[in-house]
Parts: sequence; structure tokens; C-alpha cells
Amino acid sequence: MTIALSAPSTDLFDSWAATVSEFGGVHIDGAGLDLGASPDRETCAAFVAKAELYGRLGASLPDGHVACDYFWVTENGEVVGFIAFRRELNDWLRNYGGHIGYSVRPSRRRQGLARAALNLLLDRARGEGYERVMLTCDDDNTGSYRTIEGSGGVLHDTIDAAEAGHPRVRQYWIEL
Repeated sequence: MTIALSAPSTDLFDSWAATVSEFGGVHIDGAGLDLGASPDRETCAAFVAKAELYGRLGASLPDGHVACDYFWVTENGEVVGFIAFRRELNDWLRNYGGHIGYSVRPSRRRQGLARAALNLLLDRARGEGYERVMLTCDDDNTGSYRTIEGSGGVLHDTIDAAEAGHPRVRQYWIEL
């Protein structure tokens, strides 16, 4: 298995669309898409443009948004998931989102893809001089917290996250 972090590109439209479709219209962590986004060419092209904007240093972003590097997790050139690296934490991210958000298409879970992608992103963050990063996940998301802990995550807190639409959220820090 050759896992890579690929820049979003319309060249990967078919596998991107299949991956987005597989989520069935629910929120996709790390994908940078609005809830219920259509997996069509227009949405893909708009997201590629968004990823380029958010990844550009000094770009003018909407209020409340932070610079973010979006990647498509690929295996042998096919999109199998999404991962995002938010370069700073605002109040919402500090409580509920963290620096990194990720997801793997449902049919490809439990194969080590999330951990492989997370470790690749952690290597990038380390190379860019970050000393530690925060990740969060729902308290009942066993797969996600095992992935975070397996990559060195140390539980900082578990908080009530009803105002963010989640019952409880685990907050982790990973020292780089």
C-alpha cells in the first residue's frame, strides 16, 4: 500500500467523487466541504480553488477561518480519504477541532489508512517547525482515538461539546 498526501486536483475527480458519495451526505472531517456537498465537477473545482486559497500564506480568508493545508489521502493515486492541517487554533478549533482533521471513506476503514496519513502529516508539521499539535475526536469514536493515541496523542481533556453538535469531545496533544 502506497499512501500519499496529494494536493486536491480535478485530475482526481472520479475517485474524489466516489469517496465523497460514500459518506452519504454527512459531515466529512478534514474534507473542507459543506455538509451535504454534491460530488460533482463544479463542487470539486470550487474545492480545489478553496484549497489553493487557504494554503496560500497571507491569503484573505473569511472571518473565523484560519490558514489550512488540505490534502486528499491517496493510495496508488486513488482518493481514499481526507486530511487537513489548520496552521493555527482559533477559539472554536482550540475546543472542538484542533490542528488536524481527517476521515477515511467508510469502505476503507480499519486498514491503517488514517494512521498512515496522520503520520505523514505529523512529519510535515515537524518539518515546518511545529512543536506540538492538537487533535480532537468524538468521545465515542473508538477508531479515531486509537489512531490519535497510536500516533503519540496524549489525552488532555474530555469536554461537553453540545454547543458544537457533539455529546463529548476528547482533546489530544501530540508532541513533535
